[in-house]
Order: sequence, then structure tokens, then C-alpha cells
Amino acid sequence: MSWPAGVDANFARVQIGVVGPGAAEATPARYELARQVGNLLARAGALVICGGLGGVMEGVARGAHEAGGLCVGIVPGHDRGAANRYLSAVVCSGIGEKRNEMVVDSSDALVVIGGNEGTVNEVLLAKKHGVAAFGLDCAPVVTGGRRLDAVVIVDEPAQAVARAVATAHAGVRRKG
Repeated sequence: MSWPAGVDANFARVQIGVVGPGAAEATPARYELARQVGNLLARAGALVICGGLGGVMEGVARGAHEAGGLCVGIVPGHDRGAANRYLSAVVCSGIGEKRNEMVVDSSDALVVIGGNEGTVNEVLLAKKHGVAAFGLDCAPVVTGGRRLDAVVIVDEPAQAVARAVATAHAGVRRKG
């Protein structure tokens, strides 16, 4: 395998999860953010993990694909054909949205783009499991009127990728 320029081939590849709304709720701007993130992650030598369907998941897979990187999609059902066309590999979980936990548990860090109920679920799982999350175009998670320290909000795709990759390489896990 050839690694992108600047990536030490002897350094273990990190796995960065990217989560956000699916095709029905993702805006074109969030799709483009995801595409940029996927491209940057691939160039950084990271393996991208996502939920495998449309919207943000397709955007990140497309970006990784365009940069020659790898993106694994964990789909909720049994049908690989439901996955987006830019994935390098598809895992059919057959467990519905419970596959969100597989995305989080398979990731060394997360990039969160936008948000909906499923995304909030993934963020809370990340907090519980000690996986750092860096958010683009998303709101802080609030419950019971209290803001949770669950996502570090960043301004640019490059910043989200740099922080996620650095955190993953450092092996940093938070206490839940």
C-alpha cells in the first residue's frame, strides 16, 4: 500500500469516525464539509469509519475515495446494496441504528458534522466510551438545561481533522 506524502508508513493507521445526518436531513453545505473531511483524513493516512448510507456518510466516503483513501461503512441492515457507492468496504450489521455504537467503538476519535437525533446518540456514546469528538456546524449537546462536555466545536475541516488525528495518534481516551 502506498501512503500519502508526509505519512510515516511505520506508524499505525488510526481510525476516525465521521457522523452526521443522513440523506434526508443533510444539507448540501454539510455534505461538502463531509467531503472535505474525508479528503483530509485520507491524506492524513487515517482509515475513515461511517454509517455507510447517504448524506454526511456519503460525503465523507466520497472525499476519502477521491483522495485515494479508505472508508468503511457500517450499514444498519443486511443489504450491502443500500450502502453508498464511495465506500471501500461495507459491513452489514443487521442491527439497525444500534450500529451507531459499532461506528463509535471502531473509532479512535470522531468528527461530528451537523446533527440530528442519531448524531446526538453517537456523540453521547462517544462521551460514554471515552472517544474524543470534534464538531463542525453543530450545536453543543444540552440535556436537562446543562451543556455536556461531549463535543469540541471547531471552525474548519482542517482543524477537525488535525485534532482528531492527533488525539487518535496520542491514544487519548476520555473518562465518560
